[in-house]
Amino acid sequence: MWDALVIETHTLPNVAIVGRPNVGKSALFNRLIGRKIAIVHDQPGITRDRLSATCTRGERPFTLWDTGGIFGAGERDLTQQVQHAAESALRDSNLLLFVLDGKEGLSSVDEELARMLRKSQKPVVLVINKIDTEKHDPLAVEFDSLGFEKIISVSAEHDRGISQLLDAIELQLPSPAEIDHPTLVGRGRGEGASNVEYPIAIAIVGRPNVGKSSLINSIVCGDRAIVSELPGTTRDAIDIAFQRDGRQFVFIDTAGIRRRGKVSSSAEVFSVMRAERSIRRADLCILVIDLSMGVTAQDKRIAGLIQKGRKPAIVVLNKWDLVKPRRGEKQSARELIEETRSRIFFLDYVPVLITSASTGENVDRLFAMIQKVQHAARKHIGTGVLNRLMRQAFEANPPPLVKGRRLKLFYATQPRNGGSQSAEGALK
Repeated sequence: MWDALVIETHTLPNVAIVGRPNVGKSALFNRLIGRKIAIVHDQPGITRDRLSATCTRGERPFTLWDTGGIFGAGERDLTQQVQHAAESALRDSNLLLFVLDGKEGLSSVDEELARMLRKSQKPVVLVINKIDTEKHDPLAVEFDSLGFEKIISVSAEHDRGISQLLDAIELQLPSPAEIDHPTLVGRGRGEGASNVEYPIAIAIVGRPNVGKSSLINSIVCGDRAIVSELPGTTRDAIDIAFQRDGRQFVFIDTAGIRRRGKVSSSAEVFSVMRAERSIRRADLCILVIDLSMGVTAQDKRIAGLIQKGRKPAIVVLNKWDLVKPRRGEKQSARELIEETRSRIFFLDYVPVLITSASTGENVDRLFAMIQKVQHAARKHIGTGVLNRLMRQAFEANPPPLVKGRRLKLFYATQPRNGGSQSAEGALK
């Protein structure tokens, strides 16, 4: 079943959800999209990267961005990166949904944000969230002082006021002629779709802090994913569209997968579950391993998830720049690849690439490898070849008796597009 993003040739307007942390931006995002994509939690700062999806609930579809909460001045480095990502979404958007917490009331950070949004000269809809019932309606009056014309009271949790918000959004959207950017517009093969291209969906998986987001940033040449020395920075599975040589890709930047005993919060539990789900929906997985630490038990567990999901894969040994000065270059690289294959012997057919995401070394080689692996995965094994192979396997390893009778192989065939396992892997 295809679950990659579909890219249409026409364009959609971008709408960004902005606001300080924990005002309900992710809950509103999920409500407008109609499914749970962003992690919702009562801990501030859960959304760290910007998520995007297509909203089709109203008359005009649009691309919706959920940004990390924008903090006031003086926060630490990671918070500054979150703010930078949110400000980047402001620049890329045609309309801003400024979300505030109706129950908490107006704060100095809200006022600081309002000044920043006015300077952007983008159309703004003020969304007063957590107005759950009519008795809460008077709470929204306080926000008139911010000076925005469009103010809508909603409850993202209870679906209250969402229809009115969609009407307000549609009135503010630019015409198609005013938009000049490509956009992601949906999932699935959509019957009757025309002029669409199905990109390769690639899940970037690995332990926390092995360089998954750095690798994606090196690939797309931009800070789309937040990079930090703090393990566990990426909490949502982020879909990042990218085009190279006329071919469409969607990179899924997942949260790092830890050992179950080391998952420290419920939000991180959700992230690990989402990372595992990303493996299932990907066309191909890239397992990133930290060369400076070698192959760990957790790396092998993640490799096992890829094998269990029957996914074509590539192993990327990252942080070569930290290891190379301590070892001879060519001989060392060969030894490291062979050592990796021996540690994850159950994926011995998977290609291994040594890279440095921070310097960009060998990153360009990844695309040729992706194309080669995808071609192998889609290769159809003829029925005659498959039956001969199965007969040889039965003769070499006869199956056990069942109720005193030997099992017989009558026929074997490979359905077209019936599986994701690499053809080379199937023949091993």
